[in-house]
Amino acid sequence: MLNYIWACMILIGVIYGAMTGRMADVTNAALDSAGDAVSLCITMIGVMALWVGLMEIAQKSGLIAKLTRGIQPFISFLFPEIPKGHPAREYISTNLIANVLGLGWACTPAGLKAMEELAKLEEERGNPAYLAESREVRGSGIERVASKEMCTFLILNISSLQLIPVNMIAYRQQYGSVNPAGIIAPAIVATFVSTAVAVVYCKVRDRRRRG
Repeated sequence: MLNYIWACMILIGVIYGAMTGRMADVTNAALDSAGDAVSLCITMIGVMALWVGLMEIAQKSGLIAKLTRGIQPFISFLFPEIPKGHPAREYISTNLIANVLGLGWACTPAGLKAMEELAKLEEERGNPAYLAESREVRGSGIERVASKEMCTFLILNISSLQLIPVNMIAYRQQYGSVNPAGIIAPAIVATFVSTAVAVVYCKVRDRRRRG
């Protein structure tokens, strides 16, 4: 869907430029944007290397393990049906911690592994509804049907609280912001509210499902 949206936007821009006699401006803008994209990618590679490296140090030093144990009550509150000691808990915890630290790149592998473990958990449970829906959609080319825990994790992951919005700081610095880190306080407030809303929504939906 996004491919169609971007294609339409590009096509509209080209047509408008041709109709208004500003094709030269359209061409120059495309070339300038391509150069900016390369510069931004180089900047983000450096930022990514720094923060992913710090994440690796934190993991090897045992800090991530301690933080993972520390948020287990929160994990139990959100995912009461995931057994204690299940691998999905560790991956979910690692993903949330990386998100809180603003390390979107570092949280992706843990998020994918968490989804895989949650899918295995549903199959181990022998959930009739899950298995039936999975078989039905597999015939149409879709491999998985999201379980309740998967949906909760996805919502929480999207709305995640961020203490250090690394991406936004890097973008602001790249484009000449006087105070790139000035986004930190508003980002904390915004993501705190979004996370709180996500938690409330998931718990309300869970209660209605049980009711």
